[in-house]
This record gives sequence, structure tokens and C-alpha cells, in this order.
Amino acid sequence: MTNLWFYRATIGQPQRDLTGFDVEATDGSIGSVDENTTDRDHLVVDTGFWIFGKRRLLPAGVVDRIDYDDEKVYVNLTKDQVKDAPDLDESLDRSFAEWNRAPYQEYYHPYGW
Repeated sequence: MTNLWFYRATIGQPQRDLTGFDVEATDGSIGSVDENTTDRDHLVVDTGFWIFGKRRLLPAGVVDRIDYDDEKVYVNLTKDQVKDAPDLDESLDRSFAEWNRAPYQEYYHPYGW
């Protein structure tokens, strides 16, 4: 089982900020990275018009690969899995290591993370 909050060993920490990169689910485009830095354990994805501009928190462990040349992040989730994920709690202080990950952990855990 992959640790939900760490990038896969085959990827390692991102080489640069991924903000603005397109995000591709296993079955198509889901939006773009709205928030990320190289030291974060997650991405915030703006789904645009696809699900009415919702922002979703995706743990680093769901990232399958990063294409720096094409500026795309590929995640190991379907569009529906992203759509059904919990809403991003904008009130969370995600700058500290011990923020409340429980709602996200509970959602993503059945998918193998």
C-alpha cells in the first residue's frame, strides 16, 4: 500500500512548483493544479467548469507521474473519484504537518492508499 501523503518513490518530490499544470485522471482531464509547492504532501486541483469550479485536495500518493515538458500531472483516479472526493475545507491551515487529514484519509483509503 502506498503512503497517501507522500509522492511515489518513482516520482520523488516534485522538481518545481506544479501550480498551473493540467491534471489528467485515468479517463480524461479534470482541471489544473491551483495550489502546490515542492514541500507539500498534496495538490489542490481546480476542476473548472467540469464540476462547477470545485477545488479538490488530492493527496500526493495519488500522483502517478509528472510530465514537466507538457506540464501535466497524471493521477491514478477516475474523474468520478475526483468528483466524489470531499470538498476542500478552505478553513484548514495546511501549512503545518499535523492538519486534519481524516476526511481525506477516509475517502481515499478504500482506493488503496
